Amino acid sequence: QVQLVESGGGLVQPGGSLRLSCAASGGTGSFDPMAWYRQAPGKQRELVARATSGTTDYADSVKGRFTISRDNAKNMVYLQMTSLKPEDTAVYYCNARHTGWGGSWEYWGQGTQVTVSS
Repeated sequence: QVQLVESGGGLVQPGGSLRLSCAASGGTGSFDPMAWYRQAPGKQRELVARATSGTTDYADSVKGRFTISRDNAKNMVYLQMTSLKPEDTAVYYCNARHTGWGGSWEYWGQGTQVTVSS
């Protein structure tokens, strides 16, 4: 059974940094793309960053501040967040598409809370 487990969220002051991690496990195939989404209270879930086939893309609001990276050997995806702002406060979700013998399916992690506040 495929699982995505996030870690690394927490409370940080404006201007600070956090690193989120997501471990993907299970299945018989590969994970691609892998991405981070976020959802703030009262707002829709939005794409933050995505990594696939050696390319990355970012939401305009995080360009230059956030960096997504992957360790394909470990099926891990990371989100390094710097210069955090209060508006970055949200639940951050790991997302990945797993393609294997059974087909191609999209999976979500349980989410990790990031709060940016002084």
